[in-house]
Amino acid sequence: MKVLAAMSGGVDSAVAAARAVDAGHDVVGVHLALSRMPGTLRTGSRGCCTIEDASDAWRACEKLGIPYYTWDFSERFQEEVVEDFIEEYAAGRTPNPCMRCNERIKFAALLERALALGFDAVVTGHYAKVIENDNGDLELHRAADDAKDQSYVLGVLTAEQLKHSMFPLGDTPSKEMVRAEAAERGLSVAQKPDSHDICFIPDGDTRGWLEEKIDMTQGAIVDTQGDQVGTHPGAQAFTIGQRRGLAIGKPAEDGKPRFVLEIRPKENTVVVGSRDMLAVDRITGIRPSWAGAPIAEEATGKWFNCHVQVRAHAEPVPGRARVTTGDVDGATDVVWEMELDETIQGVAPGQTAVLYQGTRVLGQVTIHKSINAQRLAHV
Repeated sequence: MKVLAAMSGGVDSAVAAARAVDAGHDVVGVHLALSRMPGTLRTGSRGCCTIEDASDAWRACEKLGIPYYTWDFSERFQEEVVEDFIEEYAAGRTPNPCMRCNERIKFAALLERALALGFDAVVTGHYAKVIENDNGDLELHRAADDAKDQSYVLGVLTAEQLKHSMFPLGDTPSKEMVRAEAAERGLSVAQKPDSHDICFIPDGDTRGWLEEKIDMTQGAIVDTQGDQVGTHPGAQAFTIGQRRGLAIGKPAEDGKPRFVLEIRPKENTVVVGSRDMLAVDRITGIRPSWAGAPIAEEATGKWFNCHVQVRAHAEPVPGRARVTTGDVDGATDVVWEMELDETIQGVAPGQTAVLYQGTRVLGQVTIHKSINAQRLAHV
């Protein structure tokens, strides 16, 4: 097969490309330039897509003896990931930019171009598996290494995209083995730190970054009864579950800390309350997609058992879900309803819920509403 290896400049993508070469594929490496003004160097594990990363990707390709190219996707990345991130926060939601990047850049823009150029598949260093079931359909599954599993951020992939995706690291028992293999192959990135945080906010100060992009005005912080307990510099800079930075002068009656429960951008209001009011057991999601073929319950609307995961490294929670229709901003649309057997903390609109059955990824949905039974009883 003729395959395109997405080279991030890290150890995972380098070893994934090396394994593709070993498997006998005709491999070409490509590094995605996602910023017009990349930083020269990383700061430890912060940031990615820097000049240093591009150089590391080139060195890895040279070591593997495969062609290397850099493709400029910075304009599309700015429009579809960065601007989307800003718009979602401005609307009071909490987006996941890594999900959008995988959906719209790595497995849409990149794969589209790869197929147009005659490549059969795209290879990445993600820890996940693509498995063919008894019906011949492809399914997305968790990786062998639970600690490094990245199936959550790949939950946006469609059945057609899975046909052209290769994840050579999916069966590897541990990241340490990948690093050891990189060292044995003489790859200079063997001990390079993993990247963390949002790549276009390398210093990790999301609030400070947003304050430069969104017009923010001072507003009220209120409790669940609607009484004002403080003021804030701009509601859009807060996230559900946040505790720090509230600067509330009036203590709670029980003396316990308060957390952000809700953001109302139209009113420029932040609602706060106790930690137990963050516990959510029902979720409604919009803009769903199936990772592979839909299950039978899509057509019937019946409840099906599953596990729900709302963050990349969160524990999945058992429950049930169904496909139905509901009101979405004044219009009737397809929604997924989820009922959880256990509560989870701090679920925010805009986050992604990925549904699993065993190790299989069923699909994903953008969280629209979440319900806390205790808070609902006070309404």
